[in-house]
Amino acid sequence: MFDRLRTRSQRTHCNCSFFGQVLGSKEVGFNSFNSLESAPSVPGRVAQWLQSAAAEVWMKFLLALLGLALAFASALFSTVLRDAGNVWGTVLLASASLVLATLVGLITVPYLARRVAMERLRESFDYDVTRAGIMYVVVTLVIGIAALNTGNNLLYIVVAAMLAAILVSGIVSAWVLRWLELDVRLPEHVFAGRAVMGRIVLHNPRRFLPSFSVQVVSARKQRAKPVKQWRCEATTFAFPFNRPPEQQWLRLPDLRLRRATVASPPPGIFEGITYFSYIPPKTELAADLELKFDRRGRYCEDSFGLATRFPFAFLTKTRHVSLAREVLVYPRVEPTDELYDILPLVRGEWESFVRGRGSDLYRIREYMPEDSARHVDWKATAKSGSLKVREFAREDERKLAIVFDNPEPGVISERAYEKAVDLAASLAWHFTAQQAEVSFLIPGRARSRDLHEFLRWLAVVEPGVEVLTADAGKTASSADKLAELGLGNSGEYNIVVTTRSRGSLPSRLWNSSYFVFVGE
Repeated sequence: MFDRLRTRSQRTHCNCSFFGQVLGSKEVGFNSFNSLESAPSVPGRVAQWLQSAAAEVWMKFLLALLGLALAFASALFSTVLRDAGNVWGTVLLASASLVLATLVGLITVPYLARRVAMERLRESFDYDVTRAGIMYVVVTLVIGIAALNTGNNLLYIVVAAMLAAILVSGIVSAWVLRWLELDVRLPEHVFAGRAVMGRIVLHNPRRFLPSFSVQVVSARKQRAKPVKQWRCEATTFAFPFNRPPEQQWLRLPDLRLRRATVASPPPGIFEGITYFSYIPPKTELAADLELKFDRRGRYCEDSFGLATRFPFAFLTKTRHVSLAREVLVYPRVEPTDELYDILPLVRGEWESFVRGRGSDLYRIREYMPEDSARHVDWKATAKSGSLKVREFAREDERKLAIVFDNPEPGVISERAYEKAVDLAASLAWHFTAQQAEVSFLIPGRARSRDLHEFLRWLAVVEPGVEVLTADAGKTASSADKLAELGLGNSGEYNIVVTTRSRGSLPSRLWNSSYFVFVGE
């Protein structure tokens, strides 16, 4: 899988240092929540309301009332002018009244109707009958049949009371859920395989009515089997049918209806349940929710559900709340065996690359004509009988570049690809914690020095996906992506995670790069 070569002592040293840097580092806040904005002033709230969709609805409504009022006044005055014998005035005012009423009916009424329909769709309810509700309905039916057979008035009263309880349950549960405001606050940085805490905030804006037994659930429905739907696709009608396209003398755009499988929705943010037993009026309550994602990627949620069984648990009523949330899950940053094998070798070649003037002794070697006489080690020279010089490690050179050479599809298996992505993320995290000057490169992307930007790239990268370059806006060429990065010209030492074979790599990069070969 990866090249391995190191001693037991090096492994123990890397184990301790990595756990101290990765698990103990506090540079990234894993549980930092999006803070609430401070309450604006009264003029600020008025300005926000004027820019909101509610203000537009009210303006349309008031304009509709004004138009209808003008139409009514025109019709009224046209009647007065008709009684006075003014024919032209009657015609003009009657026409104006008809035109105003028509404009209101064609412009304002459909808009308000669409808004009402969208609001009802957004505030839609789902009903799920519980086991207690099914038993209650069965008992009600039995008593109702008995009342019909016996004609006993007392049984009729009992059936009416039981049906009234069902009606009251539906009304009260709707009032419990209506007007509740939901907010879901998610961590800023999330890593795959690590549990983080999210926060669910539920606000009851009503003045007098509290809410009881409210659950916050995921509105995403799980599909037991693939769903197929009829879809219309663009095609071309060609004649004659069985000839090549260049020999067909009739080609017209056409449509084809076919049954296609609906793709599964992207994974949701959470599948759990958060329970609020009692929410007083004018109160905001919060609850923490543990989130854990097994894979990297983008997780989206378009809506959440507020559910309750209050007051009699006959049915579970769920109100859908439109609330878009998105989480970008970074790759795993963990001390794996592959990482332990690579770190000592990388450090050795990196230090060899940056050797030079400094205070830390790097090695004692044979004297070369271009060496300065002040670096001659006279003790080693006296012992060996030949001139020896001291070579020091440069302190001003700690530049490093982490390169993820994204392979083409099918080159390696999905599991090996995910391990390569995790390894690149772990190397970036480790050397950033070492206070090195690290830059990050992915073919098709501009060089970046932001660790979290590099992790965001790795969170959504796929094999062979060509991305736009930041400079020219053109797709990166797949012929030789490493040559386009200019690795040998930056003066940095490169750690390249690649799936290429050793013979396909440019020879000029071997002196300034360490290659991690990923394969089956």
